[in-house]
Amino acid sequence: MRTEYTPSVADTGHWFPLDELLGKFEPEHHPEFVRLPAPYAVRADLYLRREACEAFIRMAQAAQEEGITLKVLSATRSFTHQKGIWERKWKERARAYPDTVRRAQSILEYSAMPGASRHHWGTDVDLNSLKNEDFEVGGSHERVYVWLRQNAYCFGFCQPYTPLGADRSKGYREEKWHWSYLPLAALMLRQYADQITDSALTGFAGAKTAATLKVVQNYVVAVDVECR
Repeated sequence: MRTEYTPSVADTGHWFPLDELLGKFEPEHHPEFVRLPAPYAVRADLYLRREACEAFIRMAQAAQEEGITLKVLSATRSFTHQKGIWERKWKERARAYPDTVRRAQSILEYSAMPGASRHHWGTDVDLNSLKNEDFEVGGSHERVYVWLRQNAYCFGFCQPYTPLGADRSKGYREEKWHWSYLPLAALMLRQYADQITDSALTGFAGAKTAATLKVVQNYVVAVDVECR
């Protein structure tokens, strides 16, 4: 995959309100967000930034011409939405992980803290399935993943969460289903790293663990090199 889409925020002069980076808004009321059309989404309430949505539709149409269906399962999530996901898991894992730092670490394998999710930005989508094995050899979406790895960059999309290892030693575990619109997400990631600290992650159960775990450095910024 290529790295064409890596301009800095300073180069473009485009800065986003911090509340947008933290997800503290409702996309259905934001003028730069549009609803994904029915053929490309599993529900009618999925939104993306207009530019990202148009790029995704172009990609989905190109994939369809080759017999590949791309269906969005999740798109923009507000802080409130992410808080609901996080706090449900926080409560469910209380007995297994009484130590709050360990509990947060277990959730952070696949789920972001409220205020720290790329899904707040309106640039990221979850596609087709939330199981890595479905995109692997013999899986129901094996051809989907092969197509995305070969073609997504042509439309500006990258996979932020690749396997943990030498190339990406920190962060969330691999998510073959999660794809990000780089022309906007790269700008937002740079601004997030520049302007938001762990202390800004507040207002949810377990928030105090963010500083201990250095969530901005070790999770938000810890994406594949092709998504920076």
